This record gives sequence, C-alpha cells and structure tokens, in this order.
Amino acid sequence: MSSAPSSPSRFAPFTAIMRREFAGYFRTPLAYVFLAVFNAFAVSLAFFVGGLFESGVASLDRFFLYHPWLWAFLAPAAGARLWAEERRQGTIELLLTWPVTVWQAALGKFLAAWLFLACALLMTLPVAFTVGYLGNDGSRWNIITGPDWGVIAGGYAGSLLCAGACLGIAAIASALTRNQVIAFVTGFLACFILVLVGYGVFDELLAGVLGSGGVDEIRRLGLWRNLEPFTLGLVDARPIAYFLSVAFAGLGLSTIIIERR
Repeated sequence: MSSAPSSPSRFAPFTAIMRREFAGYFRTPLAYVFLAVFNAFAVSLAFFVGGLFESGVASLDRFFLYHPWLWAFLAPAAGARLWAEERRQGTIELLLTWPVTVWQAALGKFLAAWLFLACALLMTLPVAFTVGYLGNDGSRWNIITGPDWGVIAGGYAGSLLCAGACLGIAAIASALTRNQVIAFVTGFLACFILVLVGYGVFDELLAGVLGSGGVDEIRRLGLWRNLEPFTLGLVDARPIAYFLSVAFAGLGLSTIIIERR
C-alpha cells in the first residue's frame, strides 16, 4: 500500500528564492570582480594605510577600521539588483506568480545578498591567519602576547552585521527605482552619511548647528561607532540591536514599497 505523498515544506518557496538569488550572483563575472575588489581594498587599507604590520600588535582593529567604508560602497553595489533588476527586466510579475508571498521573496533575496557579502568577508580569513602566525612567533614580530582569537571573531561578526545594515539601506534604494545605477548611488550616499557620523570633523560641523547634546545622540547612529566595540572584544547588545534594526527595517520598508507598487 503506497503512502500519500508528503506535502511540500512551508519553507520550500523561501529556500528556492534564496538559492536562485544566491546562484544569480555568480552567473556573471561581476561577482568575482566584486570579491576581488573587496579583498584587495580590505588588505591594502589595513597594511598600507592602517600600518597593520608596522604596528607590531597581533590585532585586527586596524583591519576592521575601514570596513564601514568598504561596506558603504560594496553593499549597495550588491544590493542594487535586489529589486531594480527584476523591475527593469519585467520579471518581478513572473516571480510573484510563484506560490510565494512578497515577504518570503523579499526575505529570500535579502538573505541571499547577505550570504554573498559573507562570502566576501570570509575570503579575508588569510589575513587573520597571517596575524595569528606572526603573533605566535615573537621573533618574527616584536610582540610578547599572541592574538586574541575571541576579539578577532567578534570583529568579523561585527563587520558582517555592519554589512547587513548597509544592505538594508540598499534594499530600500533598489525598491524605489528600476535603474541599478540610481539604486547604487542612492544607497551609497545614505550609507556614506552613516559612516561619516561619529567622525571628528563631521561631529564638529554638526556641533555648530545642533549643539553638543544633539551631536551625542546622532553619533550613536554612526556605523563605525557601533562596530568599534566588536573590534575591542566588547559584547554589547546595543550595537547588535542597532545593526539588526537597520537591516530588517530596510528589509521591511523595501517589501512594503514593492507590495504597494
């Protein structure tokens, strides 16, 4: 006696969208250019601008220092295609004829893009292993203590959360237009402003307008200000809540925009 066919999982449409979108990043050479550019700039900024090797300290704080700038540029580049490409090619109607809700499609697309950014970040692990090797060999690097792998892992986690926040902003920009270039520029400018918040020169300009009290409140919205605790090995719920709030608020707003259109 044959058994009845099992019903499809409720997560099947969502995972199908996620697999489709993630694979889509690697169907064009641009994905590999993206990965190469991210790693080239991440390593170059850490060693040649931040002086990571000359510091003589087995720490990656100088490496993560520039990650908000990198994500401000590269996360909108990866997120511009989330909805703009679908609308430009007219495939968004076909996508939404699948047995999937708009929210499931949006979440699948968003997580696929975030996973792609995670792949770019994971490709920088040789930098961490290099620092660990040199830090454990005091004769090669004039230090006493080896690297703190917990702090390094925290820095990577914070960087990935920062990437998600920038991607949430990029998702809104992508939902507002069908032109990927406009989506990229809009997302980049919004992320760039959040990177500037918290830096001394920008704070001084705001202080002249808002006063020191207002600047203190705005400074909490800066990407680097919220990433810095992770690079120091400090576990704080506020930066985690900030990054996740920006990421999923962007996801929610972009989904609402697509639903209404």
